[in-house]
Amino acid sequence: MNTTELRQKDIAGLKTEVKELQKAHFGLRMQKATQQLNNTATLRLARRAIARAKTILVEKQNAATSAK
Repeated sequence: MNTTELRQKDIAGLKTEVKELQKAHFGLRMQKATQQLNNTATLRLARRAIARAKTILVEKQNAATSAK
């Protein structure tokens, strides 16, 4: 998911997206641990997607608190 799609979501949607990405990352880590993961680059992509979503979430939360 790219940043434009993430920025269109509200805070609750971003929180669920982060949780889904973290579950996917956990699954990838388990696959790596059991020698079932062929493409280890997906771990890096998953970590970066989580960071991207968390960054946008914090930006939106800060904007919501400063608007009050």
